Amino acid sequence: MPDFAEPVERLIDQLKHLPGIGAKTAQRLAFHILRIAPEDALALADAIRDAKLNMRFCSVCNNITDADPCLYCTGPTRNHKTICVVEEPHNIMAIEKTRQYGGLYHVLGGALAPLRGIGPDQLHLKSLIERLKGGTVEEIIIATNPNAEGEATAMYLSKLIKPLGVRVTRIGVGIPVGSDLEYADEVTMMKAMEGRRDL
Repeated sequence: MPDFAEPVERLIDQLKHLPGIGAKTAQRLAFHILRIAPEDALALADAIRDAKLNMRFCSVCNNITDADPCLYCTGPTRNHKTICVVEEPHNIMAIEKTRQYGGLYHVLGGALAPLRGIGPDQLHLKSLIERLKGGTVEEIIIATNPNAEGEATAMYLSKLIKPLGVRVTRIGVGIPVGSDLEYADEVTMMKAMEGRRDL
């Protein structure tokens, strides 16, 4: 016998499919949705439906967009000589928040993970190589995650792109600003030492 009425069970079950949402959080969210005003709940449902129906992938960089090509690819002030390669569309926002980068982007759609069946053919690599054939790109900045899969992807990209005569760089990783050295693990400390620079 179910714990809740069928519509509530269905709502909880759908919420559990979201990343990072377990059974308890799904229940809390479901009951919050039931408590809010009907117009607020319907506005949430409309926002989900609208995003799902109107968002697509940019035909140039694979970013999520409502206009194709996306605003980064068509931005008149963007530097077309650099492309920052990221794993997922949401990684772009982390870079944009810095207000330090004004080039283009390319979203791979993941990282190499052979144990999970993700190889080069599952990533948007061919379209990246096509973008380099024009000869206008001078630098590729690899901004994949600093984990085993991200590092493997960065190395693969470097070997793939360097023969084309394009400079390949990797974002720096290491100790976050505001933290203490005593809390850094060995890998983070090693990356911080490798990425040191002149003052």
